[in-house]
Amino acid sequence: MTDAPAPSSPDAPWPVAQLSAKLKEYIDRLGQVWVEGEIAQWGISGGNVYGKLKDVAQDATVSFVIWSSVRASLPEGLGQGDRVTALVKANWWVKGGTLSMQVSQMRRVGLGDLLERLERLRAALAAEGLFAPERKKPLPFLPQCIGLVTGKDSDAEKDVLRNAQLRWPSVRFRVVHAAVQGERAVSEVTAAIRQLDADPEVDVIIVARGGGDFQNLLPFSDESLVRAAAACETPLVSAIGHENDRPLLDEVADLRASTPTDAAKRVVPDVGDELARVQQARARLLTRVTGLIGTEIERIASIRSRPVLSGSAWITDTRADELTRLVARGAELSTRLLERAHLELDERRGQLRALSPQRTLDRGYAIVQTAGGDVVRAASAVAAGDALTLLLADGRLAATAGGPAPDPREPSPTAPAPTAPEGRPA
Repeated sequence: MTDAPAPSSPDAPWPVAQLSAKLKEYIDRLGQVWVEGEIAQWGISGGNVYGKLKDVAQDATVSFVIWSSVRASLPEGLGQGDRVTALVKANWWVKGGTLSMQVSQMRRVGLGDLLERLERLRAALAAEGLFAPERKKPLPFLPQCIGLVTGKDSDAEKDVLRNAQLRWPSVRFRVVHAAVQGERAVSEVTAAIRQLDADPEVDVIIVARGGGDFQNLLPFSDESLVRAAAACETPLVSAIGHENDRPLLDEVADLRASTPTDAAKRVVPDVGDELARVQQARARLLTRVTGLIGTEIERIASIRSRPVLSGSAWITDTRADELTRLVARGAELSTRLLERAHLELDERRGQLRALSPQRTLDRGYAIVQTAGGDVVRAASAVAAGDALTLLLADGRLAATAGGPAPDPREPSPTAPAPTAPEGRPA
């Protein structure tokens, strides 16, 4: 509307016809648009087609009408359940106050179109790294509680439960039922995955469906569902059961199973196989330990059979002989050392005695001392009349110093002159 409508008030309300006319004027400005959806209702009356078109992912529905002039140009076989694209123009009926979509063209969405869109989405998600192998989380060896997302009372649910419990009877399941096809499938499966992922007791999640045609499996390629599965912290197994056209959930899941039965076998180990492996491991351990013990017993027996360990008397006998030899050798060395020491002692004693002052006195010499005890070493050290002490070899003598004594080497003046021997001149 180009002009703003006149304001209304309790005193100046709009007539209903004015409101309806303004709605038509505003809606007519939308023009024609292409929409995509699934035909939820298809009825023919008076050559015209009256039906409803619903969104393929969300809960939204609009009514449409196809006039008989347009119906002739539509593809043959169109009807309820078909996925179509339509060129529509919103039409507001002023008198009845109803809105409908007037269809001028309608085309069936072909499989090629769906596959092209799916491949574009697959390439975009792969570029983000959602399909990278390093993102895949390993499954637990023995899950205690398995979360299962599947249709209520479906064959897929029965297959998973039966095969898992046959393989490991004590395994527990937490089952969340959800629509696995149709318009509610995306929202319910996504909510079920998030619910089980938030449960701390759930060790692994299985999303199972018993196969189906391409269009029935399209919800499992929905971008929102795929992103919810990629954000799941709990390991997730996709068991949609479709081999040729793999939904995108298979690509983002941590493990893809070909069927629900295959998912049960790959998630839950077989108790019989595991018991057999345990028995084999125990047998190998027993054989290995027995072999090691036997080898050690033989080695100990071989060591004990050696002459060294056959008897213990040789240890004391050998040591006794050796000790006797060592004692005799020690006694001999000690005797020699003592004899040598005695000889050296006698020699040192002789040397000391030879140098002793007593030995000098024994040869007739005397030590002259003054009254103060000083040793007189020169005649000039005393004066005539000084008291002296003579230390002899045996005893002491008191003496008084006289005049200087004559040198015995010089002849006395009163002594006769020496005479020469006969026959020789004096």
